[in-house]
Amino acid sequence: MNQCTAVTLLPPPEFLIRLAAPGGSRPEAGYLLCELAAGHDGGHAMPLWDIDANRTAVWARWSGERATMAELSWCGAIDPRSEDACGLFAGHPSAHDWDIVDPTLAAVDAVLAGAHPHLFSERDR
Repeated sequence: MNQCTAVTLLPPPEFLIRLAAPGGSRPEAGYLLCELAAGHDGGHAMPLWDIDANRTAVWARWSGERATMAELSWCGAIDPRSEDACGLFAGHPSAHDWDIVDPTLAAVDAVLAGAHPHLFSERDR
C-alpha cells in the first residue's frame, strides 16, 4: 500500500515570530508530509517529536490548510515478521507503517538495485 502524498506548509506560530530578535533570523515554515497510507479516512498526520517518558509523540494533524498539534500515544501493534513496533499513533485510520511504502523511496531503491545489484539481496530486488 502506498503512502499518502499529502503535503502542507506549517508556518511558525505567531509567538515565535514575535520572540525572534529584531534583525535576527525569522523562524521558517516547514513542510509536513503525511505518514498514513494513501486513501486513509480523516485528516493527515506526521509525527513532530517523540516524548519517550509518556510513550507518546507530538503529531501534526491537518485537513486542508489548517494544522493542529496533538500528543498521541504510539500504536501498540508489533510487526510479526520483524518484531518492530508500528510507527504511527494509536487508532490510526490506515494500515500499519510496515505495510506502507513510500513510492519515491521505492523508485530510488529500484534504480539503485539495478545499478548496484551486489548491494541488494534477492528479496530487495
